[in-house]
Amino acid sequence: MKGREDVNYRFTKLKEKLQEKLVETLKAVLPILAIVLILCFSIAPLEPGILLAFLLGAVLLVVGMMLFTLGVELAMTPIGESVGTCMTQTKKLWLMVLLTFILGFIVTISEPDLQVLAGQVPSIPNMVLVLSVAFGVGIFLVAALLRMLFNIRLAHMLLVLYIVVFALAFFVPGDFIAVAFDAGGVTTGPMTVPFIMALGVGISAIRSDERAEDDSFGLVALSSIGPILSVLVLSLVYHPQSAEYVQGEIPQIGDSVELWLIFAEGFPEYMKEIAVSLLPIIVFFVVFQIIFRRMKKKTLIKIAVGMVYTYAGLVLFLTGVNVGFMPAGNYLGQVIADNPYKWVIVPIGMIIGYFIVRAEPAVFVLTRQVEDITSGNISSGAMSMSLSIGVAVSLGLAMIRVLTGISIFWFIIPGYAVALILSFFVPKIFTAIAFDSGGVASGPMTATFLLPFAIGACVSVGGNIVRDAFGVVAMVAMTPLITIQILGLVYEIKSRHLEKMEAQKAAAAFEQIPDDQIIEL
Repeated sequence: MKGREDVNYRFTKLKEKLQEKLVETLKAVLPILAIVLILCFSIAPLEPGILLAFLLGAVLLVVGMMLFTLGVELAMTPIGESVGTCMTQTKKLWLMVLLTFILGFIVTISEPDLQVLAGQVPSIPNMVLVLSVAFGVGIFLVAALLRMLFNIRLAHMLLVLYIVVFALAFFVPGDFIAVAFDAGGVTTGPMTVPFIMALGVGISAIRSDERAEDDSFGLVALSSIGPILSVLVLSLVYHPQSAEYVQGEIPQIGDSVELWLIFAEGFPEYMKEIAVSLLPIIVFFVVFQIIFRRMKKKTLIKIAVGMVYTYAGLVLFLTGVNVGFMPAGNYLGQVIADNPYKWVIVPIGMIIGYFIVRAEPAVFVLTRQVEDITSGNISSGAMSMSLSIGVAVSLGLAMIRVLTGISIFWFIIPGYAVALILSFFVPKIFTAIAFDSGGVASGPMTATFLLPFAIGACVSVGGNIVRDAFGVVAMVAMTPLITIQILGLVYEIKSRHLEKMEAQKAAAAFEQIPDDQIIEL
């Protein structure tokens, strides 16, 4: 009887978790569905086959992201926290460095956003790009670990590293620059962020000093620099015969059977691809458990179930995205940019950007986090609104780049310069959260819809796709660095003002006390 009650309890909890993840995923996808439907029934008509593929792809994306995010919560987060705590307790620096690098490397390989980007980058084989990015994340995750252990200020490290990034960028071929910055944005996605954040919590948990909480942030910030540098270095050693973008074919769908066959052909390919991606994580965890034996049988079963959810979710996600979502975004961009009023794509891009960032599931987590840290002085509503406005502006600028061909340097360099200058004037924890949150804003929807949308528009206007369309993810990832630090500055000013007001009230109250009472006091 007790066993049956336990099973019913677990089933109920699982059902609640699935419903929660479904709501989060629907909030991420439904605004884009609504915008696309409004556009396709007004100024940008879509072919019926493409629209049906988009809708079916959206269904697969919703189910896939629901299962994937649940799987990450059940499996990746416990593994990250356990490994972080365990390797720090060993107090062997060489072992901590080795494990951190391996973790960063293998988790990045499984990142779905990176897989999506790699499939769109021309002339570089997918695995070459994925492995080089994974190597960069591994190296810089080690740098983030050393920062935590030796109490190095994050702002100083960011300043030095971004100076190196921009100095190196001036020596690489122009076709690689936007791709490199996009790689930094997509790497910190739904797979890596929960795992790396959990690793930081695990490492900081054994520290008792007052900076431990602040230092638990910043791992994602440094890890996102690694892919930028690794792709820039790759451009110096890897010389493809051609860097021209080859436009993919828009699927021609005559009936419902053809629609299903297009998706059915994609399933086996992604089942194999995801199995290869997740295998290193599973092997690492099995070896870790055999050596350290930290987890009990009940926890191991939970992690195994989480891995199954993660696998199924990734297969559905990538199939829906690559077969249905991306072609629709690409075609929509072409149709809008092909009309006589090309500039209308700027406000449309801004509207899409506004709703995409408001709907990203990770943004809800971030806004609540900041509200808790500031004790409600900066509300989640104000945080969400400022992020939405910032990303809307960045999408408008990205569409201007597509139409005019202005170099990404004119946007990225001033943006990062402002962010780095702000880092010396705001509370440290806001700088860490701001640079961590760049990956939050550039979530799955950016890589799967906005980038193809920009590519399609660039095709219509006859621009250089690699130089002008790529960079959208980087622009979106850059905005929170400025927005959140400005909120941190507002919070600091508010705090000082409140302290001053309280001091003035206390002084006024003291002045009203009669002299004889003051003498008695």
